[in-house]
Amino acid sequence: MHKDGTTVEHLKSERLEVHIYPNSRLAGIAAAEAAAAALKDIGRLHDCIGVIFATGASQINTLDALTGTEGLPWDRVHGFHMDEYIGIDPDHSASFRRYMREKLMQKVPLKEFSEVNGSAPDPDTECKEYAAKLSSAKPQLCLLGIGENGHLAFNDPDVANFEDPFDVKIVHLDMVCRQQQAAEGWFTSFDEVPESAITLTIPALFRVPKLIVSVPGIRKAGIMRRTLEESMSTACPATILRTHPDATVYLDIDSASKLDRLRFSMI
Repeated sequence: MHKDGTTVEHLKSERLEVHIYPNSRLAGIAAAEAAAAALKDIGRLHDCIGVIFATGASQINTLDALTGTEGLPWDRVHGFHMDEYIGIDPDHSASFRRYMREKLMQKVPLKEFSEVNGSAPDPDTECKEYAAKLSSAKPQLCLLGIGENGHLAFNDPDVANFEDPFDVKIVHLDMVCRQQQAAEGWFTSFDEVPESAITLTIPALFRVPKLIVSVPGIRKAGIMRRTLEESMSTACPATILRTHPDATVYLDIDSASKLDRLRFSMI
């Protein structure tokens, strides 16, 4: 049971902790509380706090609660985001740069935020330069989600590599990924969704010591079952989360609706 009296289920799949809340708002608040505690802990040890933020519908409740939390060391946070469509205007409603500005940077006084420039004339150079910034900051916290095809960032099954030699790379987005972006309302039609993007790779994400994963909604029920129950492989990239030493997933009743509770240990 949560401190406010909310009934919460706590499961574990290998090393991955899973917390299930009655609705998406409460799951987002709980993820934000965990992120706020991590920011405070990291701030006691580091002058600069590197944080990677995910975007998309799954992060809205978490970011809203987190940016509304008082007393956090935002003025020491160097923020990053995970991905951006290639060729998209930064003011487009689906641009992740715009998302980060509206839902994070305009709400809290960050020390610095490094944007992935999807409009860069040379995407390969942008990948190398962003990877250098990420390496220099050594992020200590990552807020992320899981796509309907199991992707982490934009590492769809066809391009995911658990031992990727790159930290940032150009990827082709698969059909399921592009359909999700259209279904969530970021684009007016499937045909408008770009076919390629710049993304952080899975090794870059996994070097971050603490991962907080928000995955609400009925559209994510099938992929959460696969993430927690399937054999680990790039066919469902999110299965790798079960090996991270400090990763926690926050679900709501809908996204947990297809889980076989008997397969997991209770915590």
